[in-house]
Amino acid sequence: MKSPKFDRARRDFIRVSSLAGGGFVLSLALSGPGRAQASPALKASLADFTPSPFIRITSAGVITLLAPNPETGQGVRTALPMMIAEELDVDMASVGVEQASLRADVGGQFAAGSGSTPGNFMRLRRAGATARAMLVEAAAQTWNVPSSELRTEKGQVIHDATGRSLAYGALAAAAALLPVPAESTLRLKPSREFRVMGSRVGGVDNRAIVTGQPLFGIDQKLPGMVYAVFAKCPVFGGKVIRANVEHIKSLPDVIDCFVIEGSGNPSGLLPGVAIIARSTWASFSAKRLLRVEWDESAGAHHTSATYASKAADRAKSPGANLRTDGDVEAAFASAATVIEAAYAYPFLNHATLEPQGCTAWATGDGIEFWTTSQSPEWGRELISKTLAIPPEKLKMNLVRGGGGFGRRLSNDALVEAAALALRTGGKPVKLTWTREDDMRHCFYRPGGFHFLKGAVDAQGRLSAWHNHFVTFGHWSARNPANCAGIRTDELPARFIANYQLDQSILHTIVPTGLMRAPGANAMAFVMQGFIDELAHAARRDPVEFRLELLGEDRIVPCNPDPFGEPYDTGRMKAVLRRVAAESGWGESLPQGEGRGVAFHFCHSGYVAMVAHVTVSKEGGLRIRQVTAVVDVGPIINLSGAENQVQGAIIDGLSALWRQEMTYESGRAVQGNFNDYPLLRINDAPERITIHFIQNEIPPTGLGEPPYPVITPAVCNAIYAATGTRVRQLPLAKSDLRWS
Repeated sequence: MKSPKFDRARRDFIRVSSLAGGGFVLSLALSGPGRAQASPALKASLADFTPSPFIRITSAGVITLLAPNPETGQGVRTALPMMIAEELDVDMASVGVEQASLRADVGGQFAAGSGSTPGNFMRLRRAGATARAMLVEAAAQTWNVPSSELRTEKGQVIHDATGRSLAYGALAAAAALLPVPAESTLRLKPSREFRVMGSRVGGVDNRAIVTGQPLFGIDQKLPGMVYAVFAKCPVFGGKVIRANVEHIKSLPDVIDCFVIEGSGNPSGLLPGVAIIARSTWASFSAKRLLRVEWDESAGAHHTSATYASKAADRAKSPGANLRTDGDVEAAFASAATVIEAAYAYPFLNHATLEPQGCTAWATGDGIEFWTTSQSPEWGRELISKTLAIPPEKLKMNLVRGGGGFGRRLSNDALVEAAALALRTGGKPVKLTWTREDDMRHCFYRPGGFHFLKGAVDAQGRLSAWHNHFVTFGHWSARNPANCAGIRTDELPARFIANYQLDQSILHTIVPTGLMRAPGANAMAFVMQGFIDELAHAARRDPVEFRLELLGEDRIVPCNPDPFGEPYDTGRMKAVLRRVAAESGWGESLPQGEGRGVAFHFCHSGYVAMVAHVTVSKEGGLRIRQVTAVVDVGPIINLSGAENQVQGAIIDGLSALWRQEMTYESGRAVQGNFNDYPLLRINDAPERITIHFIQNEIPPTGLGEPPYPVITPAVCNAIYAATGTRVRQLPLAKSDLRWS
């Protein structure tokens, strides 16, 4: 997904500010040298060293590092401070980590597009290196020795020649008075000197999580708080006609109930009925007794079965051509083998364990929020636009989210909480969605249909490809809905001489949005599945077939659009070869067992997987092993990186196996985990093996690149085990018995 542009402006001023607790902090710019002009009295009182917004060191030796980006389980509250700690030369065990609120001096604050790591890598390292250089200079002046004779280690400056050392805390006040060194003078560590980055560091919130401490959005509690739910029409686009508002107001512990007119924009404030009560239980209980007459006329004919039928009809006629390379028809005419297949995948819900919600407190100064948003700046802009409140009147505190996967980029819950806070007479209000609200009012991963025709020539090479893609437009049949389009350079485009891509669009009222590895999470299943079909049709080894398709090592240019990324075939071939070697690819297996391979490139990451499965004669599926090889540049936190790949595999298997959102007359059918199940431990892979190819290329993100690959790897393994090709998801709809 496209990362928000983050503010690269660096502070070029010096300011003195008062700290709660009585001390003073000298905040210095990261860019350009400069010297603080402070009075002798102020100099005597300085106790803390804050060379940038990301670092605070007290004279007592307390070191606090700032985590700027939202944390929703992807590990950035640990990984980003690790970048600072590496260059500052301190152990993570010796520092505290503080979550930043939304502020202008730390750059872009988002959790999107696997962008937190690459967006902060150099900036946070330079912040640590700046502080280290100033501490070294403070020690050099204290001891009257050249700074070149000093080194740092574990929060100390050391002079080996005399055996002297000073802890950073002892140098804090002196360092605070020094000029900030020019960026060009900083020495960043080479990777061979890393002690923090690349190691295993447990999540900074791990203890609090396992001991049940209040960390998450749903845990927030403020004095005098009231609690709210917001009921929206079950049919997308529906409106309130009337509701039993007075009866709900009369219920025990209900404070208020009222209709919100809203608008038809799902990204803003939808029409609905709000209930404010003295507890979450009271608000949920009252919601069950709420009776609303809705205008559901928008939902007519918007049914999953109708969508599938219309897609099949559209495939019979030419679609709008998006790309044509070579002479596709001539290549089909001269091919040795031609095959056709139809692939389909459903709409999906993000299924975050913590449902959507937000705490908001409206006072005379504006509204303060405690939010799990992945894009708090976008959220502030949306609230300002929807409710006509100046953005400077909206304060965003970032709290840990219980899963995001892209859902928390849509800030609809923030707008709802803001609207409710304006009705509570100055009391803080915590809005909590029920699980059914969360399931039935999502920005869904769009479904899609691919009608494919492919050919291999007499030498067993992929020679022609035609894809008629039928997708969805939100309230439109002219333009694809959010995340429902297809890249015109999607593999195998750029890698095959004769290629044609056509598109047709179905009108839908189902809102769609960004979900983990958007676009790629569906395209990898289709492209890697059909490539596998063509490899078998050519009687070729699927790994060798893919290596040949990628061709010689080179950088393949991308389309000139904002989302384009050059494709390094050498890096992809390396992960493909490595996963074959690590997985036992090519070794014989008993009947009913099979290995499948797949790879995909997204968010600048190169990932290949081999899945080893067993399918019983009765159709029982077991995932024996998943082997993954990942190249996203240097790994920051090895423990966190493994967690991301393992989590992507488990998350992907949930979606592959049993998950789908279906619609009847414009409303979502599935409403909870009983009919939208998450993967249980008894269905998890018996073993997951992960290998990272590390290099000196700047790191890219890891939350998304592994996710698309597990689905085609398992589906291709099922074919190897049974001879049954999976072309429609979820797997629960397939007959996996041996053929």
